[in-house]
Amino acid sequence: MKKVTVIGGGRGIGLETVKALLERGFAVTAFSRSATAIPLEHENLKLRSGDALNASDISDAVAEADAVVQALGVPLDLKLITGPINLFSRATAVMLPVLEAHAIKRLVAVTGFGAGDSASAIHPLQRIPFQVVFGKAYDDKTVQEELIKSSDLDWTIVRPGVLTNKKICKNYRVRMTPSEWRNGIISRSAVADYIASSIEDPVSFRTEPVLTN
Repeated sequence: MKKVTVIGGGRGIGLETVKALLERGFAVTAFSRSATAIPLEHENLKLRSGDALNASDISDAVAEADAVVQALGVPLDLKLITGPINLFSRATAVMLPVLEAHAIKRLVAVTGFGAGDSASAIHPLQRIPFQVVFGKAYDDKTVQEELIKSSDLDWTIVRPGVLTNKKICKNYRVRMTPSEWRNGIISRSAVADYIASSIEDPVSFRTEPVLTN
């Protein structure tokens, strides 16, 4: 049985990914600040509380893992606009040497449409409001992506569009090439489904899919 640690597994896409991996028979460690409050019970689930900025906590959480999913988020509050936001890059800078120390090669990281080179695919009419509301966070996600791409890992950078809490729609779009990239809506459960289905798929290694319905 493959073992996967989900960093940020307490809510949102991370929690949905924990569920999707368990459904596919993986052994999962869900890591978050308050992991013991995660409302899940499963014989193949371990809960680990800790800080994504603490290398020792991350090391404990990934010690037995074959693969890692990084699905961090920040609160939707005023700081999203005013900043500073550096959680994504700082946590990634902590995580990467830990994965190397444990000889873990597989990483799936969730960023978002508008991070990295997908920023050029944002519709011109959306660019100013996007930058005002999400610019601080996505500037940091861009640094996060650069750190991941500079590693020797078998990484996948997943960039979902606008997220919803709707039930999974199985005919979501996986837009692999820059010419296909565009914004759209997608449920967190659909993003989780893609992550779980791609975790062992070498076709997804070193790709940057944009996910939309």
